[in-house]
Amino acid sequence: MIIKEIRAKKIKNSRNQDTIEVRVITDQGDGIASAPSGASKSKKEVVDFPEDVDSAVNFVNTILKSEFKNYEIKYFDDLKKVENIIKNYDDSERLEKIGGNLVIAFEFALLQALANGEIWKLLNPGTKKLPRPLGNCIGGGKHTDSNLKNEFQEYLLLSLDAKSFSESAKANLYIYNTIKSNFNHAKLTDEGALALSLSIEEILDMLTKLVKEYNEKNDINVRIGIDIAAGSFFDGENYIYKDKKLTRQQQIHYIINLIDKYNLCYVEDPLEENDFSGFSEITRQVRRNCLVCGDDLIATNPKLLKNAIKKKSITSVIVKPNQIGSLIKTREIINLAKENKIYPIISHRSGETMDATISQLAVAFNIPVIKCGIYGKEREAKINEIIKIEKEIKKK
Repeated sequence: MIIKEIRAKKIKNSRNQDTIEVRVITDQGDGIASAPSGASKSKKEVVDFPEDVDSAVNFVNTILKSEFKNYEIKYFDDLKKVENIIKNYDDSERLEKIGGNLVIAFEFALLQALANGEIWKLLNPGTKKLPRPLGNCIGGGKHTDSNLKNEFQEYLLLSLDAKSFSESAKANLYIYNTIKSNFNHAKLTDEGALALSLSIEEILDMLTKLVKEYNEKNDINVRIGIDIAAGSFFDGENYIYKDKKLTRQQQIHYIINLIDKYNLCYVEDPLEENDFSGFSEITRQVRRNCLVCGDDLIATNPKLLKNAIKKKSITSVIVKPNQIGSLIKTREIINLAKENKIYPIISHRSGETMDATISQLAVAFNIPVIKCGIYGKEREAKINEIIKIEKEIKKK
């Protein structure tokens, strides 16, 4: 594939923020992609836009356009050469000069062009494995400006043993709509989840009841997960709730008790982003069938995952390509996780676009779970992409 032209422009994401879209025109066809942005960000992730989006667009339309004119790409591994060229302009660890969103939008577009819009066929054409959706049903934390704000960022639904992706997605949507019908005037979070004026335990009690009823009627095992995003209410010493203030050790015990009481299958970021040993303590004490996941703890960084593996901090890791600003490192962390029996979970961001590249990557890299929300056109684009792939695989 020979690159003929590269064009970038500014678009809006789901939070009405500016982001970048890149189109790559080649002798084999075009690739178009865009980058999301997070609301809840780890201090460890790469910079998304060092200046403004206009500067990033200008960099693509001048520097990258010139640098990659008539450049040939044949394989995924050729992205190593692409990234080495980009390092001539920004060799900082956190991409503080050009930003991770620019690189990811460009690399996504390159892959889309190389694969003719079907990345999974390029990288994993014989797959019969599809991920299961981890759906954000009820939310709070930094994902909402509502006065109803709940300390925990997300209350999630997951059915790992569902017969198909579509069956699992259908279950998530049904439970979401059931709750929505009972709270007609509920506001939505940045990710389309429902923001409710309920306590943590009230939400978990309600979800437990609804999930049990759905499972009994539909012969499926939907379970509950939570993204605590504990760093968002950590004051440097204690975890500050509306009705209590918990020390580090009290927070650990509180989370372990919630896991046991509600038979949770997934807990993300139960402690602030530097507490590897605290994560280890939770991981040691919870049941084996609950995934303890690091997002802010790892920030899609292979070096940080190696540290977590050494300390046995987690059993699952969030993968967000624009957190690390490199598809080569994204693949590296996925492989590293699998080699160490850690579940990789590829994830959307709160400020999403209609780009569904992460859905194709989930299939391409045999990732077991994709965190992609439940409601909203940007979330549904990811879900529908995998349903389309599922239908195509079934035809074979």
